[in-house]
Amino acid sequence: MSKTALAVMAAGIGSRFGKGIKQLEPVGPGGQIIMDYSVHDAIEAGFDKVVFIIRKDLEKDFREIIGSRMEKRIEVAYAFQELDDLPEGFVRPAGRTKPWGTGQAILAAKEQIEEPFAVINADDYYGKEPFRLLHDWLTADREKTPGVEQICMAGFRLGNTLSDNGGVTRGICRMNADGKLEGISETSNIVRTPDGAAIQKDGTLVAVDPASHVSMNMWGLAPSFLGLLEKGFTEFLSKVPEGDLKKEYLLPIFIDQLMQEGRAEVDVLDTTETWFGVTYQEDKDAVKKAFAELTAKGVYPAEF
Repeated sequence: MSKTALAVMAAGIGSRFGKGIKQLEPVGPGGQIIMDYSVHDAIEAGFDKVVFIIRKDLEKDFREIIGSRMEKRIEVAYAFQELDDLPEGFVRPAGRTKPWGTGQAILAAKEQIEEPFAVINADDYYGKEPFRLLHDWLTADREKTPGVEQICMAGFRLGNTLSDNGGVTRGICRMNADGKLEGISETSNIVRTPDGAAIQKDGTLVAVDPASHVSMNMWGLAPSFLGLLEKGFTEFLSKVPEGDLKKEYLLPIFIDQLMQEGRAEVDVLDTTETWFGVTYQEDKDAVKKAFAELTAKGVYPAEF
C-alpha cells in the first residue's frame, strides 16, 4: 500500500486565537486540542505522515506544544506559509498583510509532499469516517484519464455542520448522478431551524435541504496536483488588480476552475459524521461537551 500524508493548514491559528499557540483552548478531557483528534484519526485510518503548514513565527511554540507530542506517534514535517513566498517575478504589494489563502498554504508544503495526501483545516473536527474514506480513496487503483486530475472531497451533510449560535457559510455542492462534483456554491448565513436548515436573508428564511452535501475543506489529492497549483498561483497573481491587498488564492476556487475547464474530476465521498468547530465563542462549550461524550462512549481514550 502506498504511503500517504496529511497536510494540516495551521498558518492562521495565531491570528484567530490570539498571540501564539498557547492561546489555543483545550477541548478534550485530557487537555487535547482539535488537532490532536484529527491526527489521532488520521493515524488510525492509515496515514503515515503529517505536514503542519504554519507561519515561521509560530514554529517554536508549535514544535514545543504540539509537534513534540505528535512526533512520538507519526512522522512529522513542517512547511511555512509566508507572505513573501511568491513565484519569481512577483513581490508582495506594499501594505499587504493578509495571507494569500489556502492555495498558497498547500503550495508551501510542496517540498515536503511526495505521496498522495489529504488536506484539512487545523481547527476543524471531521470525525473518524472521512479520514478512512480519504485514505482508502488515495490508496486505491483507478483508471486515469490523461490530462484529468483525480481529486476527492469529503462530502458532509449540511445539517451536521451547523452552529446553534448563529449563521455559517458553507460551500453547498452540486453533483451529478455518478457522485462527481459539478460545482460548489458558497452560501452565507445558513442557520439551523426546527425543520432542518435555512438561508437567512433580509429577515426571511429560505429552506435548504439539510441532507445537501457541503465542502468543509477536506480534500484528497495526488502529488501531481501541486504542479497545477503552482502554475495556477502565477496566473492568479498576474490577474490581481493593482491596489487589491486582500484577494486570496483559495483551494476550492482553483479546484472548481480545473473542473470547469475539464482538467479535473472530483469524487464526493459521502460521510454522515458531525463536524465540530468554534465559529462563535459560544460554540466552545458545545464542542467540549461533544468530546466529553465521545470519550465517555469509548470513541476516544481520555489520554492520548
